Amino acid sequence: MTYTAPIRDMMFNLEHLSQWPQVISLDKYSDFDHTDARAALEEFGRFCSDCVAPLSTIGDTTGAQFDGSKTTLPDAYEKAYAQFVEMGWQSLAHPVDHGGMGLPRVVGAAATEILNAADMSFGLCPLLTDGAIDALQLSGSEAQKELFLGHLISGQWTGTMNLTEPQAGSDLGRVRCKAEPHDDGTYAISGTKIFITYGEHELSENIIHLVLARTLDAPQGSKGLSLFIVPKHLVNEDGSLGERNSVNCVSLEHKLGVRASPTAVLEYAGAIGYLIGEENRGLEYMFTMMNAARFAVGVQGVGLADRAYQHALAYAKERVQGRAIGVDPGQSPSIIGHPDVRRMVLHMRALVEGGRSLSMAAAGWLDLSQNGDAETQADTLPMAEFLVPLVKGFCSERAVEVASLGVQIHGGMGFIEETGVAQFYRDARILPIYEGTTAIQANDLLGRKVLRDGGETARRFAAMIAETETALLAGNAKAQEIGSGLRSAREAFDVSLSWLLETSHQDPRSAFGGSVPFLNLTGTLAAGWQLARAALAADEQLSQGVDPEFMAQKIATARIFSQHVLVECESNRARIVGGSSSLYDDASLL
Repeated sequence: MTYTAPIRDMMFNLEHLSQWPQVISLDKYSDFDHTDARAALEEFGRFCSDCVAPLSTIGDTTGAQFDGSKTTLPDAYEKAYAQFVEMGWQSLAHPVDHGGMGLPRVVGAAATEILNAADMSFGLCPLLTDGAIDALQLSGSEAQKELFLGHLISGQWTGTMNLTEPQAGSDLGRVRCKAEPHDDGTYAISGTKIFITYGEHELSENIIHLVLARTLDAPQGSKGLSLFIVPKHLVNEDGSLGERNSVNCVSLEHKLGVRASPTAVLEYAGAIGYLIGEENRGLEYMFTMMNAARFAVGVQGVGLADRAYQHALAYAKERVQGRAIGVDPGQSPSIIGHPDVRRMVLHMRALVEGGRSLSMAAAGWLDLSQNGDAETQADTLPMAEFLVPLVKGFCSERAVEVASLGVQIHGGMGFIEETGVAQFYRDARILPIYEGTTAIQANDLLGRKVLRDGGETARRFAAMIAETETALLAGNAKAQEIGSGLRSAREAFDVSLSWLLETSHQDPRSAFGGSVPFLNLTGTLAAGWQLARAALAADEQLSQGVDPEFMAQKIATARIFSQHVLVECESNRARIVGGSSSLYDDASLL
Protein backbone atom coordinates (compact mmCIF):
# COMPACT_ATOMS: atom_id res chain seq x y z
CA MET A 1 0.00 0.00 0.00
CA THR A 2 1.71 3.16 -1.17
CA TYR A 3 1.55 6.50 0.61
CA THR A 4 2.41 10.00 -0.62
CA ALA A 5 2.91 12.75 1.95
CA PRO A 6 0.56 15.71 1.23
CA ILE A 7 3.33 18.32 1.33
CA ARG A 8 1.51 20.87 -0.84
CA ASP A 9 -1.52 20.97 1.44
CA MET A 10 0.64 21.05 4.54
CA MET A 11 2.67 23.99 3.27
CA PHE A 12 -0.52 25.84 2.35
CA ASN A 13 -1.84 25.32 5.90
CA LEU A 14 1.49 26.35 7.37
CA GLU A 15 1.55 29.59 5.36
CA HIS A 16 -2.09 30.60 5.73
CA LEU A 17 -3.57 28.98 8.85
CA SER A 18 -0.81 28.49 11.45
CA GLN A 19 -0.01 32.16 12.19
CA TRP A 20 3.32 31.45 10.54
CA PRO A 21 4.55 35.09 10.41
CA GLN A 22 4.09 35.45 14.18
CA VAL A 23 5.61 32.03 14.87
CA ILE A 24 8.82 32.60 12.91
CA SER A 25 9.16 36.08 14.42
CA LEU A 26 9.76 34.41 17.80
CA ASP A 27 13.40 34.53 18.88
CA LYS A 28 13.45 30.75 19.07
CA TYR A 29 12.80 30.43 15.32
CA SER A 30 14.58 33.48 13.95
CA ASP A 31 16.93 31.32 11.86
CA PHE A 32 14.15 29.38 10.10
CA ASP A 33 11.93 30.18 7.18
CA HIS A 34 9.35 28.65 4.85
CA THR A 35 12.05 27.04 2.69
CA ASP A 36 13.55 25.19 5.66
CA ALA A 37 10.15 23.80 6.63
CA ARG A 38 9.43 22.59 3.10
CA ALA A 39 12.84 20.97 2.71
CA ALA A 40 12.51 19.12 6.01
CA LEU A 41 8.98 17.86 5.29
CA GLU A 42 9.77 16.82 1.72
CA GLU A 43 12.79 14.80 2.83
CA PHE A 44 10.89 13.28 5.74
CA GLY A 45 7.99 12.46 3.42
CA ARG A 46 10.35 10.55 1.14
CA PHE A 47 11.78 8.63 4.09
CA CYS A 48 8.33 7.67 5.37
CA SER A 49 7.03 6.69 1.93
CA ASP A 50 10.09 4.57 1.13
CA CYS A 51 11.07 3.12 4.51
CA VAL A 52 8.10 3.31 6.91
CA ALA A 53 4.98 2.78 4.79
CA PRO A 54 6.05 -0.75 3.72
CA LEU A 55 6.14 -1.72 7.41
CA SER A 56 2.40 -1.30 7.82
CA THR A 57 1.30 -4.66 6.42
CA ILE A 58 4.30 -6.48 7.89
CA GLY A 59 3.60 -5.15 11.36
CA ASP A 60 -0.11 -5.89 11.17
CA THR A 61 0.53 -9.46 10.06
CA THR A 62 3.39 -10.32 12.41
CA GLY A 63 2.87 -7.96 15.33
CA ALA A 64 5.06 -7.54 18.37
CA GLN A 65 6.14 -10.85 19.92
CA PHE A 66 6.90 -11.63 23.58
CA ASP A 67 8.58 -14.91 24.54
CA GLY A 68 8.35 -14.43 28.30
CA SER A 69 11.56 -12.48 28.61
CA LYS A 70 12.15 -10.51 25.42
CA THR A 71 9.94 -8.40 23.16
CA THR A 72 10.78 -8.39 19.46
CA LEU A 73 9.40 -6.59 16.42
CA PRO A 74 9.84 -7.62 12.79
CA ASP A 75 13.40 -7.11 11.51
CA ALA A 76 12.18 -4.43 9.10
CA TYR A 77 11.14 -2.29 12.09
CA GLU A 78 14.60 -2.45 13.59
CA LYS A 79 16.20 -1.42 10.30
CA ALA A 80 13.75 1.43 9.76
CA TYR A 81 14.17 2.73 13.31
CA ALA A 82 17.96 2.65 12.96
CA GLN A 83 17.61 4.79 9.82
CA PHE A 84 15.14 7.08 11.62
CA VAL A 85 17.74 7.70 14.33
CA GLU A 86 20.65 8.01 11.93
CA MET A 87 18.82 10.70 9.94
CA GLY A 88 17.94 12.61 13.12
CA TRP A 89 14.18 12.67 12.60
CA GLN A 90 13.30 12.39 16.31
CA SER A 91 15.02 15.75 16.84
CA LEU A 92 12.99 17.67 14.26
CA ALA A 93 10.98 19.97 16.54
CA HIS A 94 13.03 19.74 19.73
CA PRO A 95 15.43 22.27 21.34
CA VAL A 96 18.78 22.90 19.71
CA ASP A 97 20.49 23.23 23.10
CA HIS A 98 20.09 19.46 23.57
CA GLY A 99 20.77 18.43 19.99
CA GLY A 100 17.44 19.09 18.31
CA MET A 101 16.80 20.76 14.94
CA GLY A 102 14.55 23.30 16.66
CA LEU A 103 11.91 23.62 13.93
CA PRO A 104 8.53 25.15 14.89
CA ARG A 105 5.82 23.01 16.38
CA VAL A 106 3.61 23.26 13.29
CA VAL A 107 6.37 21.56 11.29
CA GLY A 108 6.55 18.89 13.98
CA ALA A 109 2.79 18.37 13.75
CA ALA A 110 3.01 17.90 9.99
CA ALA A 111 5.84 15.41 10.47
CA THR A 112 3.80 13.50 13.07
CA GLU A 113 0.96 13.21 10.58
CA ILE A 114 3.28 11.92 7.84
CA LEU A 115 4.93 9.33 10.10
CA ASN A 116 1.65 7.96 11.45
CA ALA A 117 0.01 7.89 8.03
CA ALA A 118 2.91 5.73 6.87
CA ASP A 119 2.55 3.33 9.81
CA MET A 120 0.87 4.16 13.09
CA SER A 121 2.46 1.21 14.88
CA PHE A 122 5.90 2.61 14.09
CA GLY A 123 4.87 6.21 14.74
CA LEU A 124 3.70 5.54 18.29
CA CYS A 125 7.27 5.05 19.52
CA PRO A 126 8.53 8.54 18.51
CA LEU A 127 5.21 10.04 19.64
CA LEU A 128 5.67 8.83 23.23
CA THR A 129 9.31 9.90 23.17
CA ASP A 130 8.22 13.39 22.10
CA GLY A 131 5.96 13.55 25.15
CA ALA A 132 8.73 12.45 27.51
CA ILE A 133 11.01 15.11 26.05
CA ASP A 134 8.37 17.80 26.59
CA ALA A 135 7.76 16.73 30.18
CA LEU A 136 11.46 16.71 31.07
CA GLN A 137 12.09 19.97 29.27
CA LEU A 138 9.42 21.75 31.33
CA SER A 139 9.62 19.95 34.69
CA GLY A 140 12.96 18.16 34.99
CA SER A 141 15.99 19.46 36.87
CA GLU A 142 18.98 20.76 34.96
CA ALA A 143 20.90 17.62 35.86
CA GLN A 144 18.06 15.41 34.60
CA LYS A 145 17.86 17.36 31.36
CA GLU A 146 21.60 17.06 30.86
CA LEU A 147 21.58 13.32 31.51
CA PHE A 148 18.48 12.28 29.56
CA LEU A 149 17.35 14.82 26.97
CA GLY A 150 20.19 14.48 24.47
CA HIS A 151 19.73 10.74 24.13
CA LEU A 152 15.95 11.03 23.88
CA ILE A 153 16.11 13.81 21.29
CA SER A 154 18.53 11.78 19.18
CA GLY A 155 16.18 8.78 19.35
CA GLN A 156 18.93 6.56 20.77
CA TRP A 157 16.70 6.21 23.82
CA THR A 158 12.91 6.13 23.75
CA GLY A 159 10.36 7.32 26.29
CA THR A 160 7.10 6.02 27.74
CA MET A 161 4.25 7.31 29.86
CA ASN A 162 3.27 5.04 32.79
CA LEU A 163 -0.06 6.18 34.18
CA THR A 164 -2.72 3.58 34.70
CA GLU A 165 -2.97 0.32 36.61
CA PRO A 166 -5.39 -2.62 36.59
CA GLN A 167 -7.69 -1.13 39.25
CA ALA A 168 -7.40 2.48 38.07
CA GLY A 169 -8.38 2.78 34.41
CA SER A 170 -8.81 6.48 33.65
CA ASP A 171 -9.27 7.29 37.37
CA LEU A 172 -5.66 8.06 38.25
CA GLY A 173 -6.62 8.84 41.83
CA ARG A 174 -6.71 5.05 42.28
CA VAL A 175 -3.04 4.57 41.36
CA ARG A 176 -1.28 2.39 43.97
CA CYS A 177 2.26 2.16 42.60
CA LYS A 178 4.56 2.95 45.56
CA ALA A 179 7.72 5.03 45.80
CA GLU A 180 9.91 4.48 48.88
CA PRO A 181 12.78 6.95 49.42
CA HIS A 182 16.40 5.82 49.62
CA ASP A 183 19.08 7.65 51.58
CA ASP A 184 20.80 8.69 48.34
CA GLY A 185 17.77 10.65 47.11
CA THR A 186 16.50 7.96 44.74
CA TYR A 187 13.28 6.01 45.24
CA ALA A 188 12.30 2.35 45.05
CA ILE A 189 9.35 2.07 42.65
CA SER A 190 7.04 -0.93 43.10
CA GLY A 191 3.78 -1.84 41.40
CA THR A 192 2.15 -2.85 38.12
CA LYS A 193 1.46 -0.57 35.16
CA ILE A 194 -0.72 -1.54 32.21
CA PHE A 195 -1.29 -0.32 28.64
CA ILE A 196 2.28 0.98 28.33
CA THR A 197 2.89 1.77 24.68
CA TYR A 198 6.38 0.65 23.62
CA GLY A 199 6.96 -0.30 27.25
CA GLU A 200 9.42 -2.97 26.19
CA HIS A 201 11.30 -3.43 22.91
CA GLU A 202 14.79 -3.71 21.44
CA LEU A 203 14.70 -0.79 18.98
CA SER A 204 16.61 1.61 21.23
CA GLU A 205 19.52 1.30 23.62
CA ASN A 206 17.42 2.33 26.60
CA ILE A 207 13.81 3.11 27.55
CA ILE A 208 13.07 6.01 29.87
CA HIS A 209 9.82 5.40 31.72
CA LEU A 210 8.02 8.35 33.29
CA VAL A 211 6.04 6.77 36.11
CA LEU A 212 3.25 8.06 38.35
CA ALA A 213 3.64 6.64 41.86
CA ARG A 214 2.64 7.43 45.42
CA THR A 215 5.16 8.17 48.19
CA LEU A 216 4.50 6.53 51.56
CA ASP A 217 3.04 9.60 53.30
CA ALA A 218 1.26 11.04 50.26
CA PRO A 219 -2.36 12.28 50.40
CA GLN A 220 -5.04 10.04 48.97
CA GLY A 221 -6.32 10.56 45.44
CA SER A 222 -4.70 12.30 42.49
CA LYS A 223 -3.16 15.02 44.70
CA GLY A 224 -0.84 12.43 46.21
CA LEU A 225 0.89 11.35 42.99
CA SER A 226 4.51 12.06 42.17
CA LEU A 227 6.37 11.62 38.88
CA PHE A 228 9.55 9.58 38.53
CA ILE A 229 12.13 8.81 35.87
CA VAL A 230 12.71 5.05 35.83
CA PRO A 231 15.19 3.90 33.16
CA LYS A 232 15.15 0.38 31.81
CA HIS A 233 18.93 0.45 32.18
CA LEU A 234 20.40 2.65 34.90
CA VAL A 235 22.41 5.59 33.60
CA ASN A 236 25.84 6.49 34.92
CA GLU A 237 26.85 10.09 35.56
CA ASP A 238 28.74 10.20 32.25
CA GLY A 239 25.65 9.09 30.34
CA SER A 240 26.81 5.52 29.78
CA LEU A 241 24.49 2.62 30.56
CA GLY A 242 24.74 0.66 33.78
CA GLU A 243 22.97 -2.44 35.02
CA ARG A 244 19.40 -3.45 34.19
CA ASN A 245 16.84 -1.80 36.46
CA SER A 246 14.17 -3.83 38.27
CA VAL A 247 11.39 -3.21 35.77
CA ASN A 248 10.22 -6.05 33.55
CA CYS A 249 7.59 -6.75 30.95
CA VAL A 250 5.30 -9.59 32.06
CA SER A 251 3.03 -9.65 28.99
CA LEU A 252 1.91 -7.85 25.85
CA GLU A 253 -1.70 -7.07 25.04
CA HIS A 254 -3.27 -8.73 21.97
CA LYS A 255 -4.99 -5.83 20.24
CA LEU A 256 -7.59 -5.13 17.57
CA GLY A 257 -5.12 -2.92 15.68
CA VAL A 258 -1.68 -1.26 15.82
CA ARG A 259 -0.38 -4.76 16.41
CA ALA A 260 3.31 -4.01 15.93
CA SER A 261 3.20 -1.43 18.72
CA PRO A 262 4.07 -3.41 21.88
CA THR A 263 1.51 -2.53 24.56
CA ALA A 264 3.13 -3.84 27.72
CA VAL A 265 2.21 -4.80 31.25
CA LEU A 266 5.21 -3.71 33.33
CA GLU A 267 6.12 -4.93 36.79
CA TYR A 268 8.22 -2.62 38.97
CA ALA A 269 9.98 -4.53 41.76
CA GLY A 270 11.81 -1.86 43.73
CA ALA A 271 13.16 -0.26 40.54
CA ILE A 272 15.36 2.79 41.07
CA GLY A 273 13.54 5.99 40.19
CA TYR A 274 14.40 9.68 40.24
CA LEU A 275 11.84 12.23 41.41
CA ILE A 276 10.88 14.92 38.89
CA GLY A 277 10.25 18.25 40.62
CA GLU A 278 8.42 18.09 43.94
CA GLU A 279 6.52 15.26 45.58
CA ASN A 280 2.73 15.20 45.09
CA ARG A 281 2.86 17.31 41.92
CA GLY A 282 3.24 14.36 39.58
CA LEU A 283 -0.10 14.65 37.83
CA GLU A 284 0.56 18.33 37.16
CA TYR A 285 3.91 17.45 35.56
CA MET A 286 2.54 14.43 33.75
CA PHE A 287 -0.25 16.52 32.29
CA THR A 288 2.40 18.22 30.13
CA MET A 289 3.09 14.85 28.53
CA MET A 290 -0.61 13.92 28.45
CA ASN A 291 -1.55 17.18 26.74
CA ALA A 292 1.17 16.74 24.13
CA ALA A 293 0.07 13.15 23.59
CA ARG A 294 -3.59 14.14 23.23
CA PHE A 295 -2.72 16.66 20.56
CA ALA A 296 -0.50 14.10 18.83
CA VAL A 297 -3.24 11.46 18.89
CA GLY A 298 -5.50 13.88 17.03
CA VAL A 299 -2.74 14.36 14.47
CA GLN A 300 -2.39 10.58 14.23
CA GLY A 301 -6.07 10.51 13.34
CA VAL A 302 -5.48 12.92 10.47
CA GLY A 303 -2.60 10.81 9.20
CA LEU A 304 -4.46 7.52 9.34
CA ALA A 305 -7.53 9.08 7.75
CA ASP A 306 -5.40 10.44 4.92
CA ARG A 307 -3.87 7.00 4.31
CA ALA A 308 -7.37 5.50 4.13
CA TYR A 309 -8.52 8.32 1.82
CA GLN A 310 -5.57 7.92 -0.56
CA HIS A 311 -6.19 4.18 -0.77
CA ALA A 312 -9.94 4.57 -1.35
CA LEU A 313 -9.48 7.27 -3.98
CA ALA A 314 -7.01 5.13 -5.93
CA TYR A 315 -9.36 2.14 -5.79
CA ALA A 316 -12.41 4.18 -6.82
CA LYS A 317 -10.54 5.50 -9.86
CA GLU A 318 -9.44 2.03 -10.95
CA ARG A 319 -12.39 -0.21 -10.07
CA VAL A 320 -14.85 -0.68 -12.96
CA GLN A 321 -18.30 -1.92 -12.03
CA GLY A 322 -21.81 -1.18 -13.24
CA ARG A 323 -22.86 1.91 -15.14
CA ALA A 324 -22.95 5.29 -13.49
CA ILE A 325 -26.17 7.29 -13.67
CA GLY A 326 -26.10 9.85 -16.46
CA VAL A 327 -23.17 8.23 -18.28
CA ASP A 328 -23.34 6.91 -21.85
CA PRO A 329 -24.36 3.19 -21.81
CA GLY A 330 -21.42 2.31 -24.01
CA GLN A 331 -18.94 3.46 -21.38
CA SER A 332 -17.79 1.45 -18.38
CA PRO A 333 -16.35 4.12 -16.12
CA SER A 334 -14.69 3.47 -12.81
CA ILE A 335 -16.87 3.62 -9.72
CA ILE A 336 -15.73 7.17 -8.96
CA GLY A 337 -18.42 8.10 -11.50
CA HIS A 338 -21.18 6.71 -9.27
CA PRO A 339 -22.80 9.60 -7.36
CA ASP A 340 -22.69 7.93 -3.95
CA VAL A 341 -19.09 6.78 -4.32
CA ARG A 342 -18.17 10.33 -5.28
CA ARG A 343 -20.07 11.60 -2.22
CA MET A 344 -18.17 9.25 0.09
CA VAL A 345 -14.75 10.04 -1.40
CA LEU A 346 -15.36 13.79 -1.18
CA HIS A 347 -16.67 13.41 2.36
CA MET A 348 -13.44 11.60 3.28
CA ARG A 349 -11.36 14.34 1.66
CA ALA A 350 -13.24 17.08 3.50
CA LEU A 351 -12.77 15.38 6.86
CA VAL A 352 -9.06 14.76 6.24
CA GLU A 353 -8.33 18.31 5.14
CA GLY A 354 -10.55 19.71 7.88
CA GLY A 355 -8.63 17.78 10.52
CA ARG A 356 -5.28 18.77 9.03
CA SER A 357 -6.21 22.45 8.91
CA LEU A 358 -7.44 22.36 12.52
CA SER A 359 -4.36 20.56 13.86
CA MET A 360 -1.88 22.80 12.07
CA ALA A 361 -3.71 25.96 13.13
CA ALA A 362 -3.75 24.71 16.73
CA ALA A 363 -0.02 23.96 16.53
CA GLY A 364 0.62 27.62 15.76
CA TRP A 365 -1.42 28.71 18.79
CA LEU A 366 0.47 26.21 20.97
CA ASP A 367 3.84 27.49 19.76
CA LEU A 368 2.93 31.09 20.51
CA SER A 369 1.51 30.16 23.93
CA GLN A 370 4.70 28.36 24.92
CA ASN A 371 7.43 30.43 23.29
CA GLY A 372 6.12 33.97 22.95
CA ASP A 373 6.80 36.83 25.35
CA ALA A 374 4.68 37.18 28.47
CA GLU A 375 2.02 39.23 26.73
CA THR A 376 1.78 36.82 23.79
CA GLN A 377 1.57 33.81 26.08
CA ALA A 378 -1.20 35.38 28.15
CA ASP A 379 -3.15 36.18 24.98
CA THR A 380 -2.73 32.81 23.24
CA LEU A 381 -2.67 30.23 26.04
CA PRO A 382 -6.45 30.07 26.68
CA MET A 383 -7.19 29.54 22.99
CA ALA A 384 -4.38 27.00 22.59
CA GLU A 385 -5.75 24.99 25.53
CA PHE A 386 -9.29 25.30 24.17
CA LEU A 387 -8.22 23.82 20.83
CA VAL A 388 -6.37 20.73 22.15
CA PRO A 389 -9.47 18.65 23.10
CA LEU A 390 -11.03 19.68 19.76
CA VAL A 391 -8.03 18.34 17.84
CA LYS A 392 -8.04 15.13 19.85
CA GLY A 393 -11.80 14.63 19.81
CA PHE A 394 -12.66 15.68 16.27
CA CYS A 395 -9.69 14.13 14.49
CA SER A 396 -9.80 10.81 16.35
CA GLU A 397 -13.55 10.28 15.94
CA ARG A 398 -13.50 11.34 12.29
CA ALA A 399 -10.58 8.99 11.58
CA VAL A 400 -12.85 6.07 12.44
CA GLU A 401 -15.54 7.51 10.15
CA VAL A 402 -13.09 8.01 7.27
CA ALA A 403 -11.64 4.52 7.68
CA SER A 404 -15.16 3.05 7.72
CA LEU A 405 -16.05 4.91 4.52
CA GLY A 406 -12.88 3.50 2.97
CA VAL A 407 -14.11 -0.02 3.70
CA GLN A 408 -17.52 0.85 2.23
CA ILE A 409 -16.01 2.21 -1.01
CA HIS A 410 -14.18 -1.08 -1.49
CA GLY A 411 -17.47 -2.96 -1.11
CA GLY A 412 -17.10 -6.62 -0.23
CA MET A 413 -13.37 -6.42 -0.89
CA GLY A 414 -13.10 -3.91 1.92
CA PHE A 415 -14.06 -6.64 4.36
CA ILE A 416 -11.19 -8.80 3.13
CA GLU A 417 -7.89 -8.32 4.98
CA GLU A 418 -5.76 -8.65 1.83
CA THR A 419 -6.93 -5.27 0.50
CA GLY A 420 -5.45 -3.56 3.57
CA VAL A 421 -8.35 -1.23 4.26
CA ALA A 422 -9.68 -3.28 7.18
CA GLN A 423 -6.39 -2.57 8.94
CA PHE A 424 -6.98 1.18 8.72
CA TYR A 425 -10.34 0.72 10.42
CA ARG A 426 -8.89 -1.52 13.13
CA ASP A 427 -5.96 0.83 13.75
CA ALA A 428 -8.23 3.88 13.87
CA ARG A 429 -10.52 2.42 16.52
CA ILE A 430 -8.05 3.01 19.36
CA LEU A 431 -7.80 6.75 18.65
CA PRO A 432 -11.03 7.86 20.40
CA ILE A 433 -10.00 5.78 23.44
CA TYR A 434 -6.38 6.28 24.35
CA GLU A 435 -4.82 9.37 25.97
CA GLY A 436 -8.28 10.18 27.30
CA THR A 437 -11.51 8.93 25.77
CA THR A 438 -13.78 11.23 23.78
CA ALA A 439 -15.91 11.69 26.91
CA ILE A 440 -12.85 12.73 28.91
CA GLN A 441 -11.98 15.28 26.23
CA ALA A 442 -15.59 16.50 26.28
CA ASN A 443 -15.59 16.87 30.06
CA ASP A 444 -12.29 18.73 29.84
CA LEU A 445 -13.67 21.06 27.17
CA LEU A 446 -16.87 21.82 29.05
CA GLY A 447 -15.57 21.77 32.61
CA ARG A 448 -12.11 23.30 32.34
CA LYS A 449 -12.18 25.25 29.09
CA VAL A 450 -15.74 26.65 29.11
CA LEU A 451 -17.28 26.71 32.57
CA ARG A 452 -14.10 27.66 34.42
CA ASP A 453 -13.84 31.06 32.70
CA GLY A 454 -17.57 31.54 32.29
CA GLY A 455 -17.42 30.95 28.55
CA GLU A 456 -14.99 33.81 27.86
CA THR A 457 -12.63 31.82 25.63
CA ALA A 458 -15.53 30.09 23.90
CA ARG A 459 -17.07 33.46 23.06
CA ARG A 460 -13.75 34.69 21.72
CA PHE A 461 -13.59 31.56 19.55
CA ALA A 462 -17.09 32.33 18.19
CA ALA A 463 -16.20 35.98 17.58
CA MET A 464 -13.20 35.03 15.45
CA ILE A 465 -15.40 32.70 13.43
CA ALA A 466 -17.91 35.51 12.92
CA GLU A 467 -15.13 37.67 11.44
CA THR A 468 -14.38 34.94 8.91
CA GLU A 469 -18.10 34.70 8.08
CA THR A 470 -18.23 38.42 7.38
CA ALA A 471 -15.31 38.20 4.96
CA LEU A 472 -16.87 35.23 3.15
CA LEU A 473 -20.33 36.75 2.89
CA ALA A 474 -18.80 39.78 1.19
CA GLY A 475 -17.19 37.57 -1.46
CA ASN A 476 -18.31 35.70 -4.56
CA ALA A 477 -21.12 33.15 -4.75
CA LYS A 478 -18.99 30.19 -3.60
CA ALA A 479 -17.56 32.19 -0.71
CA GLN A 480 -21.07 33.19 0.32
CA GLU A 481 -22.18 29.53 0.34
CA ILE A 482 -19.30 28.65 2.64
CA GLY A 483 -19.96 31.69 4.81
CA SER A 484 -23.66 30.87 5.12
CA GLY A 485 -22.91 27.32 6.26
CA LEU A 486 -20.32 28.57 8.73
CA ARG A 487 -22.74 31.12 10.15
CA SER A 488 -25.45 28.49 10.72
CA ALA A 489 -22.97 26.22 12.49
CA ARG A 490 -21.65 29.07 14.63
CA GLU A 491 -25.20 30.05 15.61
CA ALA A 492 -25.82 26.45 16.72
CA PHE A 493 -22.66 26.74 18.83
CA ASP A 494 -23.81 30.03 20.37
CA VAL A 495 -27.18 28.59 21.36
CA SER A 496 -25.56 25.47 22.82
CA LEU A 497 -22.97 27.48 24.73
CA SER A 498 -25.62 29.72 26.32
CA TRP A 499 -27.72 26.71 27.30
CA LEU A 500 -24.75 24.90 28.85
CA LEU A 501 -23.59 27.95 30.80
CA GLU A 502 -27.07 28.39 32.24
CA THR A 503 -27.89 24.72 32.83
CA SER A 504 -24.56 23.76 34.41
CA HIS A 505 -25.43 25.69 37.57
CA GLN A 506 -28.95 24.30 37.92
CA ASP A 507 -28.52 20.78 36.56
CA PRO A 508 -24.88 19.82 35.97
CA ARG A 509 -25.82 16.21 35.16
CA SER A 510 -27.91 17.32 32.18
CA ALA A 511 -25.22 19.77 31.05
CA PHE A 512 -22.52 17.10 31.06
CA GLY A 513 -24.92 14.70 29.38
CA GLY A 514 -24.51 17.01 26.40
CA SER A 515 -20.72 17.32 26.66
CA VAL A 516 -19.84 14.86 23.88
CA PRO A 517 -22.32 16.38 21.41
CA PHE A 518 -20.86 19.78 22.38
CA LEU A 519 -17.34 18.52 21.69
CA ASN A 520 -18.49 17.13 18.34
CA LEU A 521 -20.25 20.38 17.46
CA THR A 522 -17.31 22.56 18.49
CA GLY A 523 -14.67 20.39 16.80
CA THR A 524 -16.68 20.28 13.58
CA LEU A 525 -17.16 24.04 13.71
CA ALA A 526 -13.45 24.61 14.37
CA ALA A 527 -12.43 22.44 11.40
CA GLY A 528 -15.02 24.13 9.17
CA TRP A 529 -13.72 27.53 10.29
CA GLN A 530 -10.16 26.65 9.30
CA LEU A 531 -11.30 25.34 5.91
CA ALA A 532 -13.27 28.57 5.46
CA ARG A 533 -10.11 30.56 6.21
CA ALA A 534 -8.33 28.32 3.71
CA ALA A 535 -10.99 29.14 1.09
CA LEU A 536 -10.43 32.88 1.61
CA ALA A 537 -6.68 32.46 1.25
CA ALA A 538 -7.10 30.22 -1.81
CA ASP A 539 -9.41 32.74 -3.45
CA GLU A 540 -6.81 35.45 -2.98
CA GLN A 541 -4.08 33.21 -4.41
CA LEU A 542 -6.34 32.28 -7.30
CA SER A 543 -6.84 35.95 -8.17
CA GLN A 544 -3.06 36.23 -8.46
CA GLY A 545 -2.79 33.19 -10.72
CA VAL A 546 -0.98 31.05 -8.13
CA ASP A 547 -1.42 27.29 -8.64
CA PRO A 548 -5.01 27.58 -9.99
CA GLU A 549 -5.90 23.87 -9.88
CA PHE A 550 -4.83 23.44 -6.25
CA MET A 551 -6.51 26.66 -5.10
CA ALA A 552 -9.77 25.73 -6.82
CA GLN A 553 -9.65 22.36 -5.05
CA LYS A 554 -9.21 24.06 -1.67
CA ILE A 555 -12.34 26.13 -2.27
CA ALA A 556 -14.27 23.08 -3.47
CA THR A 557 -13.28 21.10 -0.36
CA ALA A 558 -14.44 23.94 1.90
CA ARG A 559 -17.82 23.92 0.09
CA ILE A 560 -18.13 20.15 0.57
CA PHE A 561 -17.37 20.51 4.27
CA SER A 562 -19.86 23.35 4.61
CA GLN A 563 -22.70 21.53 2.89
CA HIS A 564 -22.07 17.95 4.06
CA VAL A 565 -20.34 18.22 7.45
CA LEU A 566 -21.09 21.58 9.06
CA VAL A 567 -24.80 20.78 8.81
CA GLU A 568 -24.24 18.22 11.60
CA CYS A 569 -23.75 21.09 14.06
CA GLU A 570 -27.48 21.74 14.11
CA SER A 571 -28.30 18.13 15.02
CA ASN A 572 -25.75 18.28 17.83
CA ARG A 573 -27.35 21.51 19.04
CA ALA A 574 -30.65 19.62 19.24
CA ARG A 575 -29.00 16.80 21.22
CA ILE A 576 -27.51 19.29 23.69
CA VAL A 577 -30.45 21.63 24.23
CA GLY A 578 -33.37 19.26 23.73
CA GLY A 579 -31.98 15.82 24.44
CA SER A 580 -30.97 16.00 28.08
CA SER A 581 -34.40 15.36 29.61
CA SER A 582 -34.85 12.01 27.88
CA LEU A 583 -31.57 10.74 29.36
CA TYR A 584 -32.97 10.80 32.89
CA ASP A 585 -36.75 10.77 32.44
CA ASP A 586 -37.25 7.11 33.26
CA ALA A 587 -34.84 5.35 35.57
CA SER A 588 -36.40 1.98 34.69
CA LEU A 589 -34.85 2.13 31.20
CA LEU A 590 -31.58 0.93 32.66
